[in-house]
Amino acid sequence: METSAGRGAGGYDLSVVIPAHNSGAVLEETVRRFAEHFASSSVEIIVVENGSTDDTAAICAALAADWDTDGVAFVPMTSDKGMGNALRAGALASRGARVLLTADDLPFGFDDVVGADRVEQETGQRPAVVIGSKAHPDSVVDRGLARAVMTRGFALLRRTILGTRTGDPQGTFVVDGDLLRALAPHLTESGFLFTTELDYAVESAGIRPVEVPIRLSDDHRAHASRISVGDVVQMAKGLLSLRRRRATLRSAAFAAA
Repeated sequence: METSAGRGAGGYDLSVVIPAHNSGAVLEETVRRFAEHFASSSVEIIVVENGSTDDTAAICAALAADWDTDGVAFVPMTSDKGMGNALRAGALASRGARVLLTADDLPFGFDDVVGADRVEQETGQRPAVVIGSKAHPDSVVDRGLARAVMTRGFALLRRTILGTRTGDPQGTFVVDGDLLRALAPHLTESGFLFTTELDYAVESAGIRPVEVPIRLSDDHRAHASRISVGDVVQMAKGLLSLRRRRATLRSAAFAAA
């Protein structure tokens, strides 16, 4: 599936969805960098605080109170705890022609959005789904041995259980807004598997995401992984659950497309 350029129902070219859980140390800088990058553009930044115990909510309130970036809207929200819950809530609230699903520490800079724009310029078509992919052969990623082993193990499980072809379904996603908003109510993963579920749904319907190269930021590389061994075990169980829901997800993606 490819889409034509245009603005969403709310008149925005792009919605940026940032899940924020205990993000006090990085959130303000990330939001400011997005605002600076997209100044005078038609963009909304949606921050979804989900169950934080630090000052994340207070930072969101302060940003909203002082917001004055021309052309860029700031939308603070809350959701139940969990990355998937936050991404789904932000997706449903979005009004952009495209929606960027990203992280609170801007892990790839703006490589994902720039890559999506480059694909559109080179092909003359806007892909329905573009992924800022750590698995792309031109990506610059050095995350250490432990993360590499965990990532490769999960990739093997994913390919074995789901049979998906995308190299990195846990990268950042730039998705056609109408497609995502129609599909989001059918995506049930509450945690880290949300984007894997999204990828599985669209691949099951014959929509092949386009992966673009990224450079992992120094700050993100320095952070310890937020995914524990226990999370990986739960992810493996989650993959089996996703496989059981293939027909449902496939039908929802066909209908959304």
